[in-house]
Amino acid sequence: MAETKTQTIGDVTVVELSGRLHLGNSLTYAENAINKLIDGGTRKLVIDLAHLEYIDSSGLGMLIFSGGRMEQGGGQMRVAGAEGTVARVFKIANADRILQFDADLESACRHLSGESAAG
Repeated sequence: MAETKTQTIGDVTVVELSGRLHLGNSLTYAENAINKLIDGGTRKLVIDLAHLEYIDSSGLGMLIFSGGRMEQGGGQMRVAGAEGTVARVFKIANADRILQFDADLESACRHLSGESAAG
């Protein structure tokens, strides 16, 4: 079961996902939480996966879809902290062609804050 925690760091909204993100209720809850933020006007979003133990193709698809929704709304989304088997799923799927990854939460927030300052 995936759990979500949301926090704000400066002007960046962070959603921390922990546990297992796979087809089922936990994926639906996580997706609804992210969609609610996007629909509510969030334009800088980091998905922190440092505590995520497992992700399947459904979880990957949800993150890709969420990233697309952010772009369509004029926002930006980054994925931070993917390690181990979670990072391997992204690598196998060549997800770096679609999603923007950072090693940790601090780097992701810096990228989003830096892009707004440079723009």
